[in-house]
Amino acid sequence: MEKPCGNLSKRIMLHELYGVDRTGFFRVYYGAGYFMGIKIIIGHTNMDLDCIGSIVLARYLFPGHLPVKSRFIHPMAKGIYHLYENQLNFLAVEDIRDETPERIVIVDTRVMDRVKEVFECYPDFKGEIEIYDHHRGDDSDFPGALVHEGESGSNTSLIAMELMNRSIKISPDDATVALAGIYADTGNFTHSNIQAIDFKAASFLMESGASTKILSTFMKALKEDHQLELFHGIVNQMVYQEINGNFIIFSYMAMEKQAGGLAAVVEKLFEIENPDAVFAIFAFKKDSSVLIIARSQKSDIDLDVILGHFGGGGHAQAASALLKHSRGRDVLETLLRHLKTTLIPALTAEEVMTKNVYCISAGWTLKEASIFLENADHGGAPVIDADNRIVGMLTLRDIMKGRKTGQINAPVKVYMKKKVISCSRTTTLREIEHMLYENNIGHLPVLDEGLVAGIITRSDILRFAEKL
Repeated sequence: MEKPCGNLSKRIMLHELYGVDRTGFFRVYYGAGYFMGIKIIIGHTNMDLDCIGSIVLARYLFPGHLPVKSRFIHPMAKGIYHLYENQLNFLAVEDIRDETPERIVIVDTRVMDRVKEVFECYPDFKGEIEIYDHHRGDDSDFPGALVHEGESGSNTSLIAMELMNRSIKISPDDATVALAGIYADTGNFTHSNIQAIDFKAASFLMESGASTKILSTFMKALKEDHQLELFHGIVNQMVYQEINGNFIIFSYMAMEKQAGGLAAVVEKLFEIENPDAVFAIFAFKKDSSVLIIARSQKSDIDLDVILGHFGGGGHAQAASALLKHSRGRDVLETLLRHLKTTLIPALTAEEVMTKNVYCISAGWTLKEASIFLENADHGGAPVIDADNRIVGMLTLRDIMKGRKTGQINAPVKVYMKKKVISCSRTTTLREIEHMLYENNIGHLPVLDEGLVAGIITRSDILRFAEKL
């Protein structure tokens, strides 16, 4: 005999899920006070926008499956979630506690610890499990589960492409929620984890009626007064530190208890200061816990791995860790030591520069220099004296000035730039990029004891862009 449906039946009747629901894409069978053979879709605890977007789209792939939300929703996702709460129609974990499902679809994770709030309700679950997860580096904790994975910045993108390939149409509201998930997990298409599939999925969602106006309104990072206060507090206490050539920002803040929206505050700090990575440490007095929230823009600073050392995790560019029964200052010191021993040294001029440098002689005319640069297919080059020491820089633009005034046979030294902006072999790539753009130059000589050891151009920077 089937078990009474209890809380679930009340929830179903309240939301009118008997029969075909308002979207027409799944059917709940309910009758005579019993609920038979439920199937559910779940995501990880502390649901973020990508997790919510994945569940929303997964409902189209799995008709008849009930969406179940975590007890905890990420602060950045709360605005969108509350706006669409009625349309999302998610069940709570408590609603299904007494109803063992015959099938569970898991999205945006394959790690048991991240969905244990659901599986704790079913310690002896023997039903089918199907997973859609873009964290390809994770091992599945569900032997025998059917796992769908792929290279994408957002898990929502994987499912959106499946819908597009099957020509399944979705509602504008669901498209909007899903697009928010892609925006959030790709950093508005700026994170290095982004793939072509993310753009294709976003295009599909836009064609399905996703509203970018709604997203621009509800995805603003700091909307609450307490978040603005926290932001200014973090800015006042942040410290810059170079670790193995990486530009890192640390911020430590003691608080009475946890507050909502801390991740959004750290996001804004990261956006404004533009470091290689930021680590914000929050020490909460009330429960003696410490929260680390981190953001990175370099593939070499893998936050999922770094904070995994502290029992946390997330993505390579966004992760967090909560340490219970810990002291804030102790955690900060441990984190610093860990980074100093594990961070890969930043790229330097030695690794980026072009070593075969074409140089112009200071004794040449502009005409000779022009022919030389055209044959070398270069836009500029260092000017050296008889002792091979750099004395200036000459570009095609400088030569053009002489040509316009009829001075094409004038000595190079008349038109070359005598103030040379240069760097050393050990100058980091971040510093090099700043020097190029701050001084509006396209060529940066690398000097070793006054001699030209190499040269770095914008083309060299572009070649190494993915390693920044």
